[in-house]
Amino acid sequence: MGLFSKTCEYAMRAVFYIASKSQNGHRVGIKEIAENINSPEPFLGKILQKLSREGIIISVKGPNGGFYLDAKGLSRPIADIIMVLEGDNIFIGCGMGLSFCSENNPCPLHNEFKKVRNQITHMLHITNIGAFNKELLNGTLTLNK
Repeated sequence: MGLFSKTCEYAMRAVFYIASKSQNGHRVGIKEIAENINSPEPFLGKILQKLSREGIIISVKGPNGGFYLDAKGLSRPIADIIMVLEGDNIFIGCGMGLSFCSENNPCPLHNEFKKVRNQITHMLHITNIGAFNKELLNGTLTLNK
């Protein structure tokens, strides 16, 4: 079980894969991405369309087309991927999913969850998309379950 929705899991894996392959101007197709991150291709296609429309990744059509990231994209924070797909709830939401939870009306997990949520939020905002390229390329990190 992961912390993120399936949509965000596939999106982050796909973006990290695209980032690792973009170093020399290489573009990757959806079939290659889906195979390398264990994602259903049709579902991944919808995710990549949204990420492309929002400028997280770049899409080029045609025989030499595919997906890639430029230097600006590689330097964006991971949080941008999540914001495009899910909004900011992971950064501000209640650990129990309650809509009324707040500082003035806390749920049982509020104070401890807030600490963990803030650490995750910080990590997602300071870590850029291209941060893992070297480890992905040399095989010390994986995107495949």
